[in-house]
Amino acid sequence: MKQILADLDKSTDPGVIIGPGDDAGVCLFKDGAMVQTVDVITPLVDDPFTFGAISAANSLSDVYAMGGTPVSALAVLGFASCDFTASAIKNLLKGAIAKLREAGASLIGGHSIEDNELKFGLSVIGRVDRNKILRANAAAAGDILVLTKPIGTGVLSSAFKKGVIRDSAFKTAVASMLMLNRAASVAAVSAGARAATDVTGFGLLGHALNMVKGRKVNLVIFNEQVPLLNKVNSLAASGIAPKGAHSNLKFVSNKMTFSKNIAQEQKLILSDPQTSGGLLIALPKKSRKKFEGIAKRNKMPYWVIGEAVKGKGKVTIK
Repeated sequence: MKQILADLDKSTDPGVIIGPGDDAGVCLFKDGAMVQTVDVITPLVDDPFTFGAISAANSLSDVYAMGGTPVSALAVLGFASCDFTASAIKNLLKGAIAKLREAGASLIGGHSIEDNELKFGLSVIGRVDRNKILRANAAAAGDILVLTKPIGTGVLSSAFKKGVIRDSAFKTAVASMLMLNRAASVAAVSAGARAATDVTGFGLLGHALNMVKGRKVNLVIFNEQVPLLNKVNSLAASGIAPKGAHSNLKFVSNKMTFSKNIAQEQKLILSDPQTSGGLLIALPKKSRKKFEGIAKRNKMPYWVIGEAVKGKGKVTIK
């Protein structure tokens, strides 16, 4: 998709300060800046309300990754009308609305189409301080890398669909996907961070690589410090990983340097596509104490998983 977008005409509007390539677009107005994004996913859970809430959290995440505050959303829904009752679709939308309300945003409309496979997501508009925008590719040498959610939702989802794990084991993944990235975004902006992205479909490695693309900076990620959801290690070791993890790893492998002690299943976990994953923040060292204080007050989990050093846009896993 990036190759396709690269050949298209770029906007000449001076008000468009961030276009395709980052987590969301940003446009300037006389009284501030608007951040806009859209994300649509297929179900990871059977319950319509929970799916709607997870999808909403996933869609809102891009606004938080830019340091923004969501304001309103439009629903994007594809479904086979003969396969789903009105009650099921209503509950899906109720789940999305509940999560939007938690974020302080409103659902103001949407669009539905006939589709063989259920799909749902949101187009979200938010506001952002133009002087405090978090950009994906703004990491600087000396920054520390902070991750705000454990990874492994893709592995656990695959295991759940195959019947390898039961509802009780999958609940940790569902709880993680339902958690908004609002507190993480506020902590990053308040502490003075300038670079962040949300870890979603391209996995931790894919999004880390995007942070250093075209920059004179390398990222070093310490594998042992990367948090994993429960059972992810053992499941990956048994051969369970979604197709997306394999394709993600194939895409990034020639752009990564792995220590010899990093096993194949560990590489797949680091490439595991996430739904409503956490924020990956490049935080100036001087801001660490302030970030930690904000995180503690808000009972927000976080893990320091690496650092940014001078380089040529590479990622090393140790």
